[in-house]
Amino acid sequence: MGSPPRSARRSEAVPDPPGPRTGGGEPSARAQRHQGPLRAPSRSTEAPPRPAPRPGGRRAPVSPPAMGSAALEILGLVLCLVGWVGLILACGLPMWQVTAFLDHNIVTAQTTWKGLWMSCVVQSTGHMQCKVYDSVLALSTEVQAARALTVGAVLLALVALFVTLAGAQCTTCVAPGPAKARVALTGGALYALCGLLALVPLCWFANIVVREFYDPTVPMSQKYELGAALYIGWAASALLMCGGGLVCCGAWVCAGRPDFSFPVKYSAPRRPTATGDYDKKNYV
Repeated sequence: MGSPPRSARRSEAVPDPPGPRTGGGEPSARAQRHQGPLRAPSRSTEAPPRPAPRPGGRRAPVSPPAMGSAALEILGLVLCLVGWVGLILACGLPMWQVTAFLDHNIVTAQTTWKGLWMSCVVQSTGHMQCKVYDSVLALSTEVQAARALTVGAVLLALVALFVTLAGAQCTTCVAPGPAKARVALTGGALYALCGLLALVPLCWFANIVVREFYDPTVPMSQKYELGAALYIGWAASALLMCGGGLVCCGAWVCAGRPDFSFPVKYSAPRRPTATGDYDKKNYV
């Protein structure tokens, strides 16, 4: 057979390598036109951006100890508020001493009540007449001391309310941390002190009433019994001390553990859609 034509022999020739290099170590112009300009690989060290939370998303989970301590503080604060109202009621009521019925008389003409601020006479017909004490200096020592201690306990309870609200985990008045727990601990201690202060005049009056009741030298007409205001005051003092103890227990749990703080987060405001209506997922 004859030799193949010259054009066929040129096509069978070995092609040039794709990237021949010149003497200077740079790629040839032909290789640059074929491959295009060289680009250095870019390495990004930045983390990918996180997607923005949608409105109405779930809140961060709260640890059970934080929820338990916050529940203790709220329960203690509610008990303290009820006790504070009861203490104000006991302070204003005139029924600290009530007339005792000793002569076996079923029907009595009138009943006498004595309190810290006034004395009242209740007739058998239902008519009641009260008179405020004219002079403070003319009162007995126990009445003056009971006034001072009861009013002081009421005002101290008001201060304890603001302190406890500032240190409670459900408020943002103070930054979360050990300092916030110490503020709540101070408020609970103040409430417990209020209960003790209110207990002093109540027990003092009760001791005087019981001692005079069993004293044979005191006339029958001047003997009294324990009034309803004393029982209300005792219940209020118990609520104040129990509530203050619960607030202290809830704050003590978070005093040494800053990670037990109760997070307070707010969701983003809901925005209307392009049509002007609110998205249905905001109501789920």
